[in-house]
Amino acid sequence: MADLIYTTKSHPLPPPLTPTPSTLPSIPALALGTWGSPPSSVAQAVCHALRLGYRHIDTAAAYANEAAVGEGIRLSGVPREDIWVTTKLDNAWHARADEALAASLERLGTGWVDLWLMHWPCAVDPEDKGRVLERWTVEDTWREMGRVARERGGVRYVGVSNFGVGGLRGLVEGGEMKPVVNQVELHPGNPSPKLVAYCKAEGIHVSGYSPLGSTESPLKGNETIRAVAEAHGKTPAQVLLMWGLQKGWSVLPKSVTPERIEENFDLDGWELTEAEMASIDAIPERFKVCGDSWLPVKVFFGDGN
Repeated sequence: MADLIYTTKSHPLPPPLTPTPSTLPSIPALALGTWGSPPSSVAQAVCHALRLGYRHIDTAAAYANEAAVGEGIRLSGVPREDIWVTTKLDNAWHARADEALAASLERLGTGWVDLWLMHWPCAVDPEDKGRVLERWTVEDTWREMGRVARERGGVRYVGVSNFGVGGLRGLVEGGEMKPVVNQVELHPGNPSPKLVAYCKAEGIHVSGYSPLGSTESPLKGNETIRAVAEAHGKTPAQVLLMWGLQKGWSVLPKSVTPERIEENFDLDGWELTEAEMASIDAIPERFKVCGDSWLPVKVFFGDGN
């Protein structure tokens, strides 16, 4: 995994907001995702992944498993400074970022988080989650996250998640602080080339969630993916992860199954050819795993395609 663990070559990071004992030069490109993973299974999954060699764990306040992630980190015996921990600000806490960060740090028990993301570009009224928070914008949230990270500490980098080009432009043109990362859904069924190109032009690292297209993904049975997998003696899941890594973004496959966690990590010593990458790029089907219909406002406008 020596060539795949870090994204340093393609995306060197700026100086951190908070000095920490971290030994990591950049974002580890392969992460264990924990979205939808029950707390009862997460601790052992995190422990197993870290002992195997993973060095990036992704969680969120909304996943309700931060405490289990912290337990898994401690169980693993891997030094905290060798692990990249990402968590996220929940929608109903945009105007209470200081309290939200303190609560996440307490639940995790990791001392600091390496990356703190605005989970969605939607500030929700904590008294009525079916409504947006009045007289508050995501730009307000972004400024508050930056202030909290600088004044309170406990955060190395700040970024966003589920932002399209328009939303990112609003933050970038604000000029005070640029997101270090934009975490979005990325797989051959939702490649978002315009969004990826914008992020690259602005020096924003892209991190892809649902890189396998979900548990019931049609990609795993796709003839092109299967043919490439057979040519390398690999699984369709491994091909999908390698496709994302060779695109230059970090990937966050989720699993609590030891065998799957091991399979997703087995990416050393091989790569896809240019022709294979092009054949996967040419898969015509388009779909999204995570929509925005549950939010009080629409946040996806198709500007990534």
